[in-house]
Amino acid sequence: MASKKINRYSGIGGQAVLEGIMMKNKDQYAVAVRKPNGEIEVDVEAHHGVMHGSKLLQIPFIRGVFNFVDSLVLGMKCLNYSATFYEDEDVQETATDKAFNKIFKDKAESVFTGLVTVFSIVLAIAIFMVLPYFISSLFEEYVRNASLMAIIEGIIRIFIFVMYVLLISLMKDIRRVYMYHGAEHKCINCIEKGRPLTVHNVMRSSKQHKRCGTSFMLFVILISIIVFFFVRVENPVYKVLIRIALVPVIAGISYEIIRLAGKSDNILVRIISAPGMWLQGLTTKEPDESMVEVAIAAVEAVFDWKAYLKETFGYEVDDSWMDDEAKDEDEETSEEEKTSEDK
Repeated sequence: MASKKINRYSGIGGQAVLEGIMMKNKDQYAVAVRKPNGEIEVDVEAHHGVMHGSKLLQIPFIRGVFNFVDSLVLGMKCLNYSATFYEDEDVQETATDKAFNKIFKDKAESVFTGLVTVFSIVLAIAIFMVLPYFISSLFEEYVRNASLMAIIEGIIRIFIFVMYVLLISLMKDIRRVYMYHGAEHKCINCIEKGRPLTVHNVMRSSKQHKRCGTSFMLFVILISIIVFFFVRVENPVYKVLIRIALVPVIAGISYEIIRLAGKSDNILVRIISAPGMWLQGLTTKEPDESMVEVAIAAVEAVFDWKAYLKETFGYEVDDSWMDDEAKDEDEETSEEEKTSEDK
């Protein structure tokens, strides 16, 4: 049997949604949601990005831009889907909703998702790329050194990003999303460590993962600091425009780094991944077993983890083994309850 201490790339990725998990494997994705009645609803669909089948998706640094946009679109779609299970039935359709549906008809949802995605990208660029420049420009009267100004802008950019992550992590509803985020990571780590996908094994896996979107965003921030340090112009208008224009370049570089991090475990990769793993301490929380069950349902809908373990780690997991595993989990639970009662 292969060593289980080494992570093996599985190719699956995901995202937390409202009371659920989205898991994606190649062109298929599944959204599993814990409904208000306690049941788990699983929806499986195919997802083809805007550049599906194009050779551009095979070119390093360019593919990252399209994959990033596709992930935003899919993520927004899955969030909207999960929200439908918790919508207030008494809320009536507004005149704006009616007009929107009348104009776009059956494509209304897709158009809305696209508009929200574009707005999110514009807002993110404004807050994390442009705003730090304007704040740092307030120090130009006191700091004449251009290199030092670039460093100050970078520090402000990091501060804004970390404070944003910290503040939204304090919201009650977001905390549950972060718990599902932890469940998503635990499932992927469980599989990539070569462990059978059971609630017990998932719960004892790490809630941090190097291919996390949080790490990607932090790489974007850090790479932008390096790029803007060397790419300089004097005109204030050009300074703003160049920060916007270089976003795709920065995203492309960041994608390649996060992709490398997901497939390698050497010391250099661990070092450059460390800040993102630390930041995940804010964006992932320990899930409960019911959340893990939802995550497992999403994984199993699009990924044959038993075949993966056999191919990658060289052993089979049959139903009898799974039954024994479940029995051991029940015995461990009973022992823990007994110990608790004795105390």
